[in-house]
Amino acid sequence: MEARARARYVRVSPRKARMVLNMIRGKQVERAREILAFSDRNISEVIEKCLNSAVANAEGEGVKAENLVIRTTYADDGPTIKRIRPRAKGMANRILKRTSHITVVVGTREEN
Repeated sequence: MEARARARYVRVSPRKARMVLNMIRGKQVERAREILAFSDRNISEVIEKCLNSAVANAEGEGVKAENLVIRTTYADDGPTIKRIRPRAKGMANRILKRTSHITVVVGTREEN
């Protein structure tokens, strides 16, 4: 059984989000919550909310949280917000403010 949650249009670059997502992929839910709670990255708060939403979606199907493992996590590119910064001699540089769509998929532990 799998359940998923998505956080869309998050104002952080996907590259920075992937650094935190790689730390929790494949872990049990309680262990992942500990990692996110003690992470220095600001994006960890958004990822924790997304993880809690995925766990709540799974619990709605009748699965207990202690039996859940994070199956997959990924951060896709969202739309890029384009801004300009004035420079010397009337020129301008482009500023790219990237966004991302974060997906967390949790599933039950597979017994071997």
